Amino acid sequence: MQNPTTTTLGYALFATRWLQAPLYFGLVAAQGVYVYKFFKELWTLILMCVSGHATETYVMLAVLKLVDVVMIANLLIMVIVGGYETFVSRIGLQGHRDQPEWLSHVNSNVLKVKLATAIVGISSVHLLQMFVDVHHTSRHALLWGTVIHMAFIASAAILAYMSGPMVAHTDRGHADRSGAAPAQAHHGGGPRTTPDPETAAPVVPRQPGPGADEAPVAAPAFPPRLDPETGAEAVTAAAVPRRPGPDTDAEARIRAAGFPARKLLEDFDQQHPRGFDRDTVARLGKADFVAARRNVVLVGPPGTGKTHLAIALGVRACQAGHRVQFATAAEWAGRLAGARAAGRLDEELTALDDHPLLIVDEVGYTPFDAATAGLFFRLVAHRYERASLIVTSDRPLGRWDEVFGPSAPALTDRLAHHADLVRLEGDSYRTRRATSAWAD
Repeated sequence: MQNPTTTTLGYALFATRWLQAPLYFGLVAAQGVYVYKFFKELWTLILMCVSGHATETYVMLAVLKLVDVVMIANLLIMVIVGGYETFVSRIGLQGHRDQPEWLSHVNSNVLKVKLATAIVGISSVHLLQMFVDVHHTSRHALLWGTVIHMAFIASAAILAYMSGPMVAHTDRGHADRSGAAPAQAHHGGGPRTTPDPETAAPVVPRQPGPGADEAPVAAPAFPPRLDPETGAEAVTAAAVPRRPGPDTDAEARIRAAGFPARKLLEDFDQQHPRGFDRDTVARLGKADFVAARRNVVLVGPPGTGKTHLAIALGVRACQAGHRVQFATAAEWAGRLAGARAAGRLDEELTALDDHPLLIVDEVGYTPFDAATAGLFFRLVAHRYERASLIVTSDRPLGRWDEVFGPSAPALTDRLAHHADLVRLEGDSYRTRRATSAWAD
């Protein structure tokens, strides 16, 4: 048990981070100074050009000064936004159309590397100014300018090299604190579900949370998936070999997610669906909805790309540092039913909290009885405003009573409260390809 005095002292020390807030507002004022300096230099350049007193060298030097001012202003905004977000408090930009891409995964190491590269860019501009005006620059100044610039390059390279192992070590620490890796599915008894050859995937079971020293009750195993286009056994994400480098941890999360195959947003055929909200899908691709604990509901007829988008968003979430678990609705039903039969449903739901994102595919393809519908309600209610869900379905939420019966209104109310709904319209991609093949 934690000591109350120690806890209070720790909270007090943590609260002192707000002392840095005025420093960032001071940098905002400094940015205003650079805006004034930029327009002053620009106005002077315009006047010199209009009066005919501006030589080519003068124009080049003046433009380089403007570039220099802009680069320093960029450096300031990077420190202001990234530093405040990292060291003081979160900035509520989730879902904002102009949210910087780098802000979603910024940390102190990334921020230092970005600052170092920005300083190298500024130094490059200064050195270029010296070379352009070489006739008015002493050899001594030119030599030391070059040496200092090379020192900036070397320090930035060293910092970038060191930040890689530091980030990897941090990620491994987070993974260790999150609990043991998912266990392999057993091959013995237990309830199984019949896989759909289109999108069924093995669900990786969790070891029970409390009482980890006891013999775990394994979750149901699932047969291998079949590729929806070839009918052959799909190459799962778990079969993708580990690649060395900084993406290793993301690859491990992708393999553990249980995706039936690797699908990327870049590979999605945006011309096939007759209509869908491309801007919303692009925004969801930043994976900010996971940190914001929002849900995603993809609705449309079979073959319009719902599963592709769900997997692609799950891959993006893995790359953003989140643990993900994918399964069809039938597989989730079997897993939850097995946990209930073993008397550990609460422990199973708590164990799933280790995954900020769960993907439930093919809701509506098979109606559920009242008991199974109740299990889905428990899952959605447990994760309400605590973690994210991606759900794909062939029917709108208003018709989910056909699947979940009386549980549907309460279930959809919680699911849709903080959710982005994307409707895909069109004919089946697979049917279109088959028809084209028959026509040939």
